[in-house]
Amino acid sequence: MQFEVRCSVPARGARRSFLAACLVVLASAALAQSGRSVDDLVSFIKTAIASHYPDKEVAAQVAHIRLSNRLDQATVDELQRLGALPKTVEALRQLAKESAALPVAPVKMQTTVAPPPAPSLEEQGRLISEIREHALSYSQNLPNYICLQQTKRHVDPTGTKSWQLADRVLERLTYYEQKENYKVVTINDKIVTNDMPHEKLPGAKSSGEFGSILRQIFEPDTQTEFQWEKWTRIGSRVMYVFSYRVRQPRYGILHEDSKREIHVGYHGLIYADRQTKDVMRITLECDDIPPDFPIHEVSLRLDYDFTDISGQEFLLPYHSELHSREGKFLVWNETDFRGYNKYGADTKISFGDISDSADDKLKEQPVSGDKPPTKKQ
Repeated sequence: MQFEVRCSVPARGARRSFLAACLVVLASAALAQSGRSVDDLVSFIKTAIASHYPDKEVAAQVAHIRLSNRLDQATVDELQRLGALPKTVEALRQLAKESAALPVAPVKMQTTVAPPPAPSLEEQGRLISEIREHALSYSQNLPNYICLQQTKRHVDPTGTKSWQLADRVLERLTYYEQKENYKVVTINDKIVTNDMPHEKLPGAKSSGEFGSILRQIFEPDTQTEFQWEKWTRIGSRVMYVFSYRVRQPRYGILHEDSKREIHVGYHGLIYADRQTKDVMRITLECDDIPPDFPIHEVSLRLDYDFTDISGQEFLLPYHSELHSREGKFLVWNETDFRGYNKYGADTKISFGDISDSADDKLKEQPVSGDKPPTKKQ
């Protein structure tokens, strides 16, 4: 930092006014020179968090800062994790957009720190039990609702991942009495007028994101095998990551052209929030697909996030990606779920554009340290 402000604490009755005044002095010093660095900004926000400066005033000062290098979303997420309040976070996100064209900050040399140790076998067993309890009660706790599901379907006939956008499908998804119902609304922004159901949509598609896959993995009858994998972080959340394997043929794959359907086992990873034990991400790869079956590979990744419905937060699908291979022909579906509303006869839903999932929000980062992360993380 190139500046320093020190203030003595006044009597208790004047403390709030003092803090606000001290904030203005500190922010003014930060803005005294144009083109502040991201390091200066981070130090300022950390000071504001530690001193409990009013959110509105901090956000107002952030709005006037001009940076000399790029503020990335990962830094914003970290400041939010440390305690930056909503208005401040929103101002930081705007600042990140405004600085997107600036050069990145110089890379600092960091000492490699070993990841924290794995939980003991006894602790792993307890964690799986808690995660299972949350997963099995997931569907029962969901309200009836509707939302928009947008799928961008990419193809590559060469097998080299030279992706071409095939189409963009918008569907209305209704979840009522723990059952999913899909209706195609538009394809490539053209309204579908013949009440096309999801099952009749040509091309690669998936369903079961609203609890079916999660429930199946954790049902005792599935006899899923779990094993500790690693610690990780997604956004501001520290995650337990367990690998799993389902040996029973529980995942269905239908090849529409030949009308052949098979059920296979699968394996993947479960990401569970350290504090809540809620599953926030599932990966899945199909095993033992018969060599003569037209589809040779299928994999899925599903991310969940908390969403407000009628003033109450629920954990719901946020983004999913489906990959499949038929010979050299590759398919990649990106699906985003938005516009959640409580289901009702008079519920209206807007069919506008759905913003893509933010890469930074879904980016996985390692957790370092010689001890397991604390609850503050």
